[in-house]
Amino acid sequence: METPGCVIIGGGHAAAEATVALRKEGFAGDITVVCGEPYLPYHRPPLSKTFLADQMKPEAIFIRNGEGYAQAGVKLLLGRRATGIDPAKRSVSLDGGEEIGYGSLLIATGAVPRQLMATGVERSHVHYIRTVTDIEALRPKVKPSASAVIVGGGYIGLETAAMLRKLELEVTVIEAMTRVLQRVTAPEVSGFYERVHREEGVAIVTSAEAAEITPRSVILTDGREIPTDILIAGIGVTPHTELARDCGLDIRDGIVIDDFCRTSDPSIFAAGDCTRFMSRHYGVGMRLESVQNANDQARVAAAVIAGRQAVYDAIPWFWSDQYELKLQIAGVSTGYDEIAVRGDIAKGRSFAAFYLKQGEIISVDAVNRGKEFMAGKRLIANRARIPTRVLADDSVSAAELMRM
Repeated sequence: METPGCVIIGGGHAAAEATVALRKEGFAGDITVVCGEPYLPYHRPPLSKTFLADQMKPEAIFIRNGEGYAQAGVKLLLGRRATGIDPAKRSVSLDGGEEIGYGSLLIATGAVPRQLMATGVERSHVHYIRTVTDIEALRPKVKPSASAVIVGGGYIGLETAAMLRKLELEVTVIEAMTRVLQRVTAPEVSGFYERVHREEGVAIVTSAEAAEITPRSVILTDGREIPTDILIAGIGVTPHTELARDCGLDIRDGIVIDDFCRTSDPSIFAAGDCTRFMSRHYGVGMRLESVQNANDQARVAAAVIAGRQAVYDAIPWFWSDQYELKLQIAGVSTGYDEIAVRGDIAKGRSFAAFYLKQGEIISVDAVNRGKEFMAGKRLIANRARIPTRVLADDSVSAAELMRM
């Protein structure tokens, strides 16, 4: 009997990983990928870094080349947009009017940048950092001594600021909250990044919002005007859930999935930035924007589609590269009540910050501290309880921590 086919909507890490994982799991049916961008699925982290800095072509960041998909028998519909899903007919409608039937559907539509809301935005060209097209539009303006204002002091804004400083631009970061990275890190870590960026020549303006955009400046709500040649918005993303919503799936700040990456329709799965799930480790619902999460969920969805029991139960981890700083994050620090820092976070450029909740290690931020990052992943998974004075003691090695 012929195996029903699988359709994948999306062109990012989850979509690319799912195609490989399905074949590894022995899935014999047709695999069709519907991708709105005209490119093969590509790595997004380099967009704000090497891809912005170098005049490389899109194929330099492809996750795998076209031959790999062909050998796996994957049909790629690039530059095609899925316009609707009919769960009753098990079909996907495309922008050209065609319909594709599916046995299983994987939604991997990712997220889209939040749009900057300010007077004058509609007549001003604001750049976002999300796609190859975004960066190719930005590159011609990136020249030494040009000025850039980045609205948003999260990871994407700070990564972009670091790269633009390396390219000798004058850079100002505007953050609406009282400190950069406020939603995701402790004040100590925010202070570290503000110090480093200022040492590298970035001007950081906190507790400030853009009220008006002119062709050559940004005017803040307090009346200050910051001249700029380039305006970049990095104010977060929202999950791309329109297709899922319109076909009746459960949506709550993301497509709700279960432990098997199934949506509220058992024949439809979802993976990556567009999903919301209940963390088995933390016991709370969350939506993660990370390559690791996209890949892990794609592999679970592929296994289940192929008929093997699999459960998504990964400890989240992330990374961020800024200047010579390699930040590696394990776990989620939300709700922490203690923090232990080893290393000179006030003056140096290497440290590890362990977050604890009711005595249990729940997360670690490690800058140029790979051993502490690896130890942190293990300690979080094991729900380890280690006194903060021990965690902060640099004379106690990461290996010793793992034995405690």
